Amino acid sequence: MSLNSHHLLVEVALDLANSLNTGDRFDRLLGSIRKAIACDAVVLLGFRDGMLTPLAMQGLSSDVLGRRFLLAEHPRLQRICDSNKPLLFANDCDLPDPYDGLLVSQLGNLPIHSCMGLPLYSDNQLIGVVTLDSFKPYAFDEIELKTLELITALSAATLKTALEFKKLELSAHHAQEVVKELTQEALLKDGGEIIGQSPVMQTLKNNIELVSGSNFTVLITGETGVGKELVARKIHQLSERKTAPLVYLNCASLPESLVESELFGHTKGAFTGADKARAGKFQLANGGTLFLDEVGELPLSTQSKLLRVLQSGEIQPVGQDKVEHVDVRIIAATNRNLEKEVENEQFRSDLYHRLMVYPIHLPSLKDRGEDVLLLAGYFLERISRQLNIRQLRLTSEANTSLLNYSWPGNVRELEHVISRAALRAKAASPHQAIVSLTSELLEITADKPVGNLPELDTNPVNSLPHMSLKAATEAFQKRVIAHTLQQADGNWAMAAKQLQIDRSNLVRMAKRLNITVQKNTQITFN
Repeated sequence: MSLNSHHLLVEVALDLANSLNTGDRFDRLLGSIRKAIACDAVVLLGFRDGMLTPLAMQGLSSDVLGRRFLLAEHPRLQRICDSNKPLLFANDCDLPDPYDGLLVSQLGNLPIHSCMGLPLYSDNQLIGVVTLDSFKPYAFDEIELKTLELITALSAATLKTALEFKKLELSAHHAQEVVKELTQEALLKDGGEIIGQSPVMQTLKNNIELVSGSNFTVLITGETGVGKELVARKIHQLSERKTAPLVYLNCASLPESLVESELFGHTKGAFTGADKARAGKFQLANGGTLFLDEVGELPLSTQSKLLRVLQSGEIQPVGQDKVEHVDVRIIAATNRNLEKEVENEQFRSDLYHRLMVYPIHLPSLKDRGEDVLLLAGYFLERISRQLNIRQLRLTSEANTSLLNYSWPGNVRELEHVISRAALRAKAASPHQAIVSLTSELLEITADKPVGNLPELDTNPVNSLPHMSLKAATEAFQKRVIAHTLQQADGNWAMAAKQLQIDRSNLVRMAKRLNITVQKNTQITFN
């Protein structure tokens, strides 16, 4: 049989281009093959792990799609798979046919007929086969090899495309499930519960419930360690976006040169080291919530671009001319006084007002009264499981110490104090089922000073050369931190307590200011 191969190519390609889904694409492929080659049955099978699985068929009973053909049990199919080119079986071939009794127009064993198989390869790997059967003897004998090669190539390309689409669908589904699991994990982190019954906490909970149902931008303020991230997670959890991603970014942890890329993404080659394109936090959070912690640390150059997102929902990845639109709710947090930052021209006034759509202030732990005991109970229960202690309890003196302490590190400091005390108590009483934490183990007392900044030997203003306010502030911070670390013999925790900030924030600030502690307790900074 003679066939215009070029005409077939165009017709099949157009048919496949119009296909809407994998099943439709397979049916169009088989229909095009039957237009080119007259046959009574045609089947597309996928190959994997020594087995052929029917993906689409025409001319056979419907149950064929539920069958699985092991090559070890079907020598005719095995022969096709072993071939690297179209294989035509002799009319009197005695190998059993896998479709015996399955043709819709013929019952019982197949009579003498024509049978042909096309092995489908991609990157030299077998991915499937196409089989053709005809009741007419010698039906396939006159087909040009070029035609068979063309049909084989088209079938292989169609199958490969379908497999790639399926792989992408599975990958996308898996990514969605991962995001869902990670989001749920984030929501449940630290219990996912805001603990407290004091009046200020009741007001806080009411504000959270009120704003969660909207898409308003929220600015969470408060001292370090009061639980700003927990509040952000709670707002997301109660919002309509709760099944979408909750993406976290600590603005203080990023070098200024990478902030824009981290927020908005970048294209391949956008800057030195950008060896591939990378999505930014706004793209990852599309449809969900982006939590910008320490938003007050953003450089002014980036603040203007963040303002643009809040105004229009538009982002522009680094190195890309095209603008992208995103649907992201912003929750920001800071321990800075942004109003003063605006006055000092360290924070944009327009961005400040955009973030202040709904402000939420978190109270300090020292202002929450007996909430400290509720939080202590929560940490005691969690830590007892971690340390495999059946019961952890506080003595009455320990309760008094907790209530009278001023908690410069807030809830985070309380957790660390309980953790250290529990570890010491377990070491002192390794075999007791009920372990008590005393005031001595807590190492806090009502009259213990929170920490006073040591006097510096020189006047900080007079000793600084003429410079900008930002540079002068950083220079003073360097000297104060270095001096405090020197007084504390290089002990970060002790220095943090004297400076009334959280230890992790002190370490991060010192790293930003290039302050290092050497083994000989020598403090240096550049």
